[in-house]
Amino acid sequence: MTATTIAAELHQLGQQVLVLQGGGALGAYQVGVYQALHEHGIEPDWVIGTSIGAINAAIIAGSPPAERMDRLRAFWKRVEHGQIFDRMLPAAFAGPWRNLATIAQGLPSFFMPNPMAFLSPHMLLGAEKAGYYSVNPLRQTLSDLVDFSIINDGPMRLTVGATRVATSEMVYFDSRDMALELDHVMASGALPPAFPAVRIAGELYWDGGILSNTPVEVVFDDNPRRNSMVYAVHIWNPHGPEPQSIWDVMNRQKDVQYSSRASTHIKRQRQLHQLRHIITELAALVPEDRRNSADVAHLAAYGCSTRMHVIRLLAPTLANEDHSKDIDFSAAGISARWEAGYADTMHTLESAPWREPVDPLEGFVLHEAMGGHKITTPAAG
Repeated sequence: MTATTIAAELHQLGQQVLVLQGGGALGAYQVGVYQALHEHGIEPDWVIGTSIGAINAAIIAGSPPAERMDRLRAFWKRVEHGQIFDRMLPAAFAGPWRNLATIAQGLPSFFMPNPMAFLSPHMLLGAEKAGYYSVNPLRQTLSDLVDFSIINDGPMRLTVGATRVATSEMVYFDSRDMALELDHVMASGALPPAFPAVRIAGELYWDGGILSNTPVEVVFDDNPRRNSMVYAVHIWNPHGPEPQSIWDVMNRQKDVQYSSRASTHIKRQRQLHQLRHIITELAALVPEDRRNSADVAHLAAYGCSTRMHVIRLLAPTLANEDHSKDIDFSAAGISARWEAGYADTMHTLESAPWREPVDPLEGFVLHEAMGGHKITTPAAG
């Protein structure tokens, strides 16, 4: 099966949507996923992201197609860190020292310490500077790599999620509805207390991952809904063994927190889409003379015949992984996650799970994979 054949099949299923979680250094896995899609000629019609996912998404949407991979490589090369420890120390010792250096010194082209913040947590720094680190280096990096005129005038739709500080609401900034700027992407990644809030139109915003680190609900709630092939990239694993130590607990706690109740959301969305299909089927059984009445038409409007195929790619656990994995911007860590994302996506595309039989009443079809291997998920009920 050729890449051209796969791309043609997928485009027949509807718009191509790429959804990217937040998770710091774990976002390298997302680049591997995009690379595999790119090599198959599958360019997203819509890319959605939170935090590091918003950064990757903005680079993809804000670059000419031929330059997307080059700019992604440039970003991840700029934030790469800790080579000196990898050269001097065994792997078991290099990681902790590298992470300590990141905490103390920041990351090149990403963030740097805000000295005043370390004097006292009660220091009045101002709403837009109240963070342990300044992200001015990231602002410059994204200014170099993202062309917002392409985002706002180009064919690819970009959506980034952020948390409105004053009201605890999840807000999605969408290029379909408004002109996006660098501040929208910066807000999506403003994770407190490390990074300060970003003010947009008078309102303060934090990282969208605080409320929804898996922003796939934007696709399911879109108006109007469209047939879609959704690639939902999960870099925090919802599945994991029972922790046996405090160290294990800290690692598993992060996975649980930032996987954002993904399984619950998926079950609920499958139920909702099945009900929409059932409403459509029932409306078709109403006699024609009643079907066109205002009351029946109003009720029938709650139905929907669109179908969404969701390929959920779950990043694997790497050797020696711990709770600090999201700040592991080492060359080896970035490479391992990038390669895993690429291999998993290539395997999934070649296995073509979308060809499996589908219940006509199912509006939400889940194809779930971890490490390239399919996972069976219970049907909606």
